[in-house]
Amino acid sequence: MRSDERRAAVPAWAAALCGLTAGAVALGVAATAAGLVDPAAFPVAAVGNTLVDVSPGPLKDWAIRTFGSSDKAVVTAGVFVLLALGAAGVGRLVRRRGLPYGLAGLAAFGALGLAAVFTRPGASAVDALPTLLGVLAGGLTLALLDRRALAAVAPMPSAPTASDEPGRPDGLGEPDHEGERPAVMRAGGPAPGFDRRALLGGAAGGVVLAGVGGVAGALLGGHRAVDAARNTLALPRAVRPATPLPGGADLRIPGLSPFVTPNADFYRVDTAFVVPRVDPRDWTLRVHGMVDRPVEISFTDLLRRPLAEADVTLTCVSNEVGGPYVGNARWLGVRMADVLREVRPHAGADMLLSTSADGWTCGTPLEVVLDGRDALFAVGMNGEPLPTEHGFPVRQVVPGLYGYVSATKWVVDVKVTRFDRDTAYWTSRGWAAEGPIKTQSRIDVPAAGAAVPAGRTVIAGVAWAQHRGVAGVEVRVDRGEWRAARLAVTPGPDTWRQWSIEADLRPGGHTIAVRATDGTGRTQPAETAPPVPDGASGYHVLEITAT
Repeated sequence: MRSDERRAAVPAWAAALCGLTAGAVALGVAATAAGLVDPAAFPVAAVGNTLVDVSPGPLKDWAIRTFGSSDKAVVTAGVFVLLALGAAGVGRLVRRRGLPYGLAGLAAFGALGLAAVFTRPGASAVDALPTLLGVLAGGLTLALLDRRALAAVAPMPSAPTASDEPGRPDGLGEPDHEGERPAVMRAGGPAPGFDRRALLGGAAGGVVLAGVGGVAGALLGGHRAVDAARNTLALPRAVRPATPLPGGADLRIPGLSPFVTPNADFYRVDTAFVVPRVDPRDWTLRVHGMVDRPVEISFTDLLRRPLAEADVTLTCVSNEVGGPYVGNARWLGVRMADVLREVRPHAGADMLLSTSADGWTCGTPLEVVLDGRDALFAVGMNGEPLPTEHGFPVRQVVPGLYGYVSATKWVVDVKVTRFDRDTAYWTSRGWAAEGPIKTQSRIDVPAAGAAVPAGRTVIAGVAWAQHRGVAGVEVRVDRGEWRAARLAVTPGPDTWRQWSIEADLRPGGHTIAVRATDGTGRTQPAETAPPVPDGASGYHVLEITAT
């Protein structure tokens, strides 16, 4: 049986399994190599980052609204699904056309991975190793499984020759006792078949190798070392501690967002598909650009500086009216203004271009950082070191600005520059350059669409206008008058403020709306605007039913 005939005897599902296994081994080996080189050089992560970068703004906004902090996991899962389909297709291609075509298919996937890897900021030649080694391992696996699949197909014996005829060796004389045979003969026993067990055994070995590679990549990527460094870090006490929270800052109404958002519940919106694992022993902050005295600060040096605490609410510019991407925490860190005064910015500078360990950039107005507000290079969050996903070991926190222009996580570089010279990640994609936070309010209780008992009903929520403060909140039920809500106590203008009010609801459907007034006396506008380019606006309005 010719090789192409034997391949045709391999079931389609088995050919696809060969491709899937080869793809899994390729990713496992790539993950291990990326753990040694750079976790961000893992081709799946690089492709995911590229997809985010090239996606139009409205698609990014939709992903954030729909999937929240799981948006990157969804994209990563999508990349894995596409790779799985492609790998299965490679296996089928080997069955139809032969091994060289399958190897060419793997090489094409590798080329896409390399292209994504080299579009990362700061990529170097060594970052190609995970993809190259992965493709090599996948190709070897595909070849071995292809050979195993062919070996599982029994070759068909050839037709009998004259020497096979019964009788004397020379074909003369009397036939033996078996008697006359047909002129056309077929070998006895079962027809050529496929050995499922043999191929499944090979595939299982490949899957185990892929799993070991993935685990090794995670361990080599520094997860344990960085987590251990964070868990053993003892933060110094603040030289300038925040005042204790005043009584009445939290109304403690069931369902109402607490004044302090627990770290585990704090929203996360960023572009990092692989959360950077930055060892504080290797971390440095470089401050340079339009300055007289550029500096580099190690983590140890940063902790030796005077630390300050501040209660600050952070908000994502992508947060829709009534959305969840806002949270409040007590931050600990070094005042950014103190560092900047040391480097002495030039008179013409008006922007800080900060860069994350994963290459993301952010542009912050320089005057905002220097105007006296508690802008921090933060090292602590709610009494503990920063969680890794929130920027460990160091991130920026700047009150009054949306996160895309202020809250760089895993910050490693700050360039003092000008807005007309440099452009940051999101501003190059159509978002406003400076991003001051708009006054906003949200109804937490009752939830949209809820059914509540008729009669006296508590309505409560939060409002924020960072660095201007919330001076008042008003609520309207149906088409009634706006009524002033009771405000919780606040420690300062940089945090959100809880509010509550009671309403007497008759049975039936009701519409509730809320609006806030900031510390300058300006009330948030009723006109609804989408997040792009400078944050959403409009009243939060929801429907409930009283029964």
